[in-house]
Amino acid sequence: MGKNRMLRSLIMFFVFAFMVSVMGACSTSSNSSNGSENGARSEEKGGSLIIARLSDATRLDPHFITDIPSANIIYQKVYETLVVPNQDMEIEPLLATEWKQLDEITWEFSLKEGVKFHDGTPFNAEAVKVTFERVLDPETGSPQREKLSMIKEIEVLDEYTVRMHLDYPYAPLLSILASNEGSIISPKAIKENEESLSQHPVGTGPFIFESWNTGQDITLIKNPSYWGQEPNLEEVIFKVVPEDATRLALIETGEAHVSDQVPVTELDRIENSNSMSLYRTEGLGVEYIGFNVESKVVNDVRVRKAISHAIEREAILKGVYNKVGTLANSAMSPKVFGYSENIKAYEYDINKAKKFLKEAGYKDGLSLNLLTSDRKERINMAEVIQSQLKGIGVDVSIQVLEYGAYLEMIDKGDHDLFIGGWGNATGDGDYNQYNLFHTASQGPPGNHFYYSNEEVDNIIEKAREEMDQEKRKVLYEKAMQIQMDDAVYVPIRNYEHLAVYTKGVEGIWLNASNYIMLNDVTIK
Repeated sequence: MGKNRMLRSLIMFFVFAFMVSVMGACSTSSNSSNGSENGARSEEKGGSLIIARLSDATRLDPHFITDIPSANIIYQKVYETLVVPNQDMEIEPLLATEWKQLDEITWEFSLKEGVKFHDGTPFNAEAVKVTFERVLDPETGSPQREKLSMIKEIEVLDEYTVRMHLDYPYAPLLSILASNEGSIISPKAIKENEESLSQHPVGTGPFIFESWNTGQDITLIKNPSYWGQEPNLEEVIFKVVPEDATRLALIETGEAHVSDQVPVTELDRIENSNSMSLYRTEGLGVEYIGFNVESKVVNDVRVRKAISHAIEREAILKGVYNKVGTLANSAMSPKVFGYSENIKAYEYDINKAKKFLKEAGYKDGLSLNLLTSDRKERINMAEVIQSQLKGIGVDVSIQVLEYGAYLEMIDKGDHDLFIGGWGNATGDGDYNQYNLFHTASQGPPGNHFYYSNEEVDNIIEKAREEMDQEKRKVLYEKAMQIQMDDAVYVPIRNYEHLAVYTKGVEGIWLNASNYIMLNDVTIK
């Protein structure tokens, strides 16, 4: 009996040990799926990321896109650039492995080998040449041409080496090549049907364009042959959801995963939520009230100064934007090279406002129109401006348009005032000054003020050629002071970019230009 009991005890011990071992293995497996790197990646890879957006894209051709919301769909997702800014906006290699500046006007780039476009076309020096020659060709009619107009010639040295010859020294060349305007397009797509690129982009990026249901959604799918690190997501769906409340509700319930257009009135709700997280980062852009200086109503600088003095900017930042962002003093953000704290916006002063209006011959007031897109905060700002200007006898008629229609309207110059913003895509003052204030940029390229000042044009041109960074700063400060003296715009706030996302989304971030970056995103 003793031997039998001992045998049974031994059997029970081994059974118990086996069960503990199995339970331990199960426990280890469970923990690894939550915390272990290998387990997390195997559990989290794949899935569809749904991004809820206020408006649809206007077009998907980087040579014709003039707004960041549209560029956000393709930038570093479908299309890639020779170089790319990292999270600190420092330039790093991408499709170019290295580069060197041979002299003030000559740059040479070595290209990555073995890369293919989504249509199977090899990426090489010829592809770079075809891309830039397209945007620079006046026959193309690209509104981005002026941004790259310093490039005189693209020389192919061999299959993977290209040399850029400039017309003049251009200090921020790498920064513009790293922006959406520098996207490299399939030469086959350009040759066979370049008009289709507006609806069907073809690049080298980690995601391939799948479909666009106008007014509803745009879908990208994972590139199975991507040359770089494989993305975790199987697909990304940009879903149009015009209503702020609906977008937030979709994130809260998990029906959508991310929105980079966050109602500032809902920050407390988001931060106190168990199912949502908030991402915040300083931006490169500035929001402003712009004057169309060619308008018959506001072409008198005294009228513009009157309106500038009548706008209580601090009240707008606090009341409309819930202090998201900081009070701007110019059209250039403190994070952009060339910014100067010495530029002073017009102070809120009703008496000065009335005085300038009277001097301009409008002692009994005047009427004008104010154009804005349909984003809730901008509509609210328009209503505040309407109320504030009523105090000096200015009757404001507000016109609210869907974002695409809004862009078409300001591109044509059919406005007196408009609420706008310039989300600097490079971090350099040239992208701000040349595109917003140079005569050559009037209309679609960015100068919706229709401002033209020969002295300012000369300063901006000199600044983009100046290789001494300190001298460039002095030039930009001089240009910005003249623009302020001419009362071209009323600066409101420096951007702070926001994104709301479900708790199960990890690895998402916005860069300072407000591009949503997806390469490292996973969904639990």
